[in-house]
Amino acid sequence: MLSKTPTLFSILLLLLLSLSSIASSAPAAPRAPKPRWFETYSHVARRAIVPQSYYEVLHLRRSQYTLANPRSIVKGVVCLDRKAHIIAHDEAAASLQICNGSISGSGSKCQGDLKETSAKMGTARFTLRSMSQKQTINVSREKWQQCVWAAREACPTGSLSGICLGAATWGGSVGFTLGGI
Repeated sequence: MLSKTPTLFSILLLLLLSLSSIASSAPAAPRAPKPRWFETYSHVARRAIVPQSYYEVLHLRRSQYTLANPRSIVKGVVCLDRKAHIIAHDEAAASLQICNGSISGSGSKCQGDLKETSAKMGTARFTLRSMSQKQTINVSREKWQQCVWAAREACPTGSLSGICLGAATWGGSVGFTLGGI
């Protein structure tokens, strides 16, 4: 016979059910914030995609000279081939060989009435030409180095072309191209 009085088992069962419903309606413990996108992958070993030589070249060029306003020295810089392999030492040596080597050594400016000149050394080749037929190349070593450095700020690697302002007679401009051999 079944009695209508609650038994110990039914009382415990009701007590458990009521406690479980209270626990589920209680506010949840605060969750940790969702990790940001870069923290999600922090366990993965970071790899450099850019070769180390790229950073070395940037560091060398940055340490050589810092320009206050590169746009006042050079304009129209175009990166021709960013993957062209031009060694920094060859580039520096070729830049001193322009004007038949007259700006290297004791010479301070291009000498002669040159409207166009080129120089090559190792993996680098510079070509300069006056932007006007009436003007000749009249650039000092310091001005020329500033033009090359300013162009390298826009195109850190590879071949490039640009216009060096004030590097010709009567304040004219000189167009230049640096290419690989």
